[in-house]
Amino acid sequence: MFNTPVHPKNKFIPYEQEIEQSMIFLYSFYTEKDRRLYAAAEALKLGHGGITYIAKLFNCDRKTISKGIYNLSNPETIEKEKVRKKGGGRKKSIDIIPDINEMFLQVVYLFTAGDPMDDMVRWTNLTHQQVADKMSERGIIISNKIAKNLFKKHGFVKRTAQKSLSSGKGDTKDRNTQFENIASLREQYESAGNPIISMDTKKKEALGNLYRSGTIYTTTVQEVFDHDFPHLADGIVVPHGLYDVIRNTAFINIGTSKDTSEFACNSIRQWWYNEGQNYYSDADSILLLCDGGGSNSSRHYIFKFDIQNLADELGIEIRIAHYPPYTSKWNPIEHRLFCHVTRALQGVAFTNYKIVKDLIESTTTKKGLTVTANIIKTVYEIGRKIPENFKNTMKIKFDDLLGKWNYRAVPHIA
Repeated sequence: MFNTPVHPKNKFIPYEQEIEQSMIFLYSFYTEKDRRLYAAAEALKLGHGGITYIAKLFNCDRKTISKGIYNLSNPETIEKEKVRKKGGGRKKSIDIIPDINEMFLQVVYLFTAGDPMDDMVRWTNLTHQQVADKMSERGIIISNKIAKNLFKKHGFVKRTAQKSLSSGKGDTKDRNTQFENIASLREQYESAGNPIISMDTKKKEALGNLYRSGTIYTTTVQEVFDHDFPHLADGIVVPHGLYDVIRNTAFINIGTSKDTSEFACNSIRQWWYNEGQNYYSDADSILLLCDGGGSNSSRHYIFKFDIQNLADELGIEIRIAHYPPYTSKWNPIEHRLFCHVTRALQGVAFTNYKIVKDLIESTTTKKGLTVTANIIKTVYEIGRKIPENFKNTMKIKFDDLLGKWNYRAVPHIA
């Protein structure tokens, strides 16, 4: 048997571009049989994954390389094979059936749409089977595979739409200035030993024996309702997260009511009394990084009213820095906490709040992320209004630089 050399750790390193070009050039001069043996020899050098790599490099079939490997392992089979002349072998149907290409274009034309401003942009909703059926009606019998080859020959390739065009909404004025400002604030707070907290509300979930996407290892089948109608739910899960950027820890409050500004501020309160004041006993200010909408909206004064009351209660300044519109993915909590929490929660039905709490607290990463969860059963009122004179008497201090996104709630000193 032919001994197959394997790259260390059963992996291969692709050849450099210049070597690949030389190999392709050499491959083009060989006969059909020699090409098969050459491709097989190169694949064997690379070990695991070599067949796929060489098949793609030489644009040949994997079966051809596998047959070459068999020939190399059994040298007596090589001499028995004859070499076909160039161009020999069975011709493809799309090359020998008369008028097949014209008929295909006629069939597709009736079901083709396009861009009126660009003749090169065309698309069709026909399947391979539908094309084969319609061509059969016109007297040309083809298979689905031939229909697929016809699509490819005439430039029809199955693609998904690429989200590469800007809608303009993300091009917010002063976006870059605010990002630079947040970076500067983070540096100042970290140097001073003050907490930097990234906050946001994760996607709300229904409580109950309802289906949730994802797979998990189980010893028994988990049966849930076949529909997720609201009336089948036993409640709602509102996870509000606070991620400590410096310590790589998180505190998630599981709300059972509504996601309001009062709930957001109560979540901050729970974090401060349970963790914040213990780790930042000398802090004189808290930096909150948050989005511009939702319960902590930068445009609504109800959040400013509640955050001011919280600052008065805690006796510590709270500085707010909102990320510009359409940039919430840059908020640290999104990629340092919520993605990992989602993984911990996948596939499990939220039959009660304790299960949600335990799963959230099981979240961890290789870099040592730890998560503490707390259940808040307070019922929050929606549609609250601020006092009529609040805008005139509030102690909120707006920054000179982009005050709409940057401000401080200074505690009232009695």
